[in-house]
Amino acid sequence: MSKQSWIDIMPEEVENWLRNPRRDVQFIDVRELAEYREGHIKGVKLIPLSQLEVRYDEIDRKKETVVICRSGGRSRQACEFLSSYGYRKLYNMSGGMLAWQSETVID
Repeated sequence: MSKQSWIDIMPEEVENWLRNPRRDVQFIDVRELAEYREGHIKGVKLIPLSQLEVRYDEIDRKKETVVICRSGGRSRQACEFLSSYGYRKLYNMSGGMLAWQSETVID
């Protein structure tokens, strides 16, 4: 079995990273558009898992990347996919949006 190539982080840590402008991090939400519109974290880019294969080049390989979904499953799949394409600074938000306790915005 291969070693996991990303780190699981808690939503509280993600919130801290969002509040730290000095940290060069990108946040990617891999839920579908309808889910995203029901509530998402401000400033997070939507790239649905179903589109990741054709849109992964929108994600900067040099930056730390936090991947978010509803419960943590799709974001784990996205981390696996990105890792296979050479992305190395990957973080999966444990528990996804179900575990997120802070503010969200609705589109």
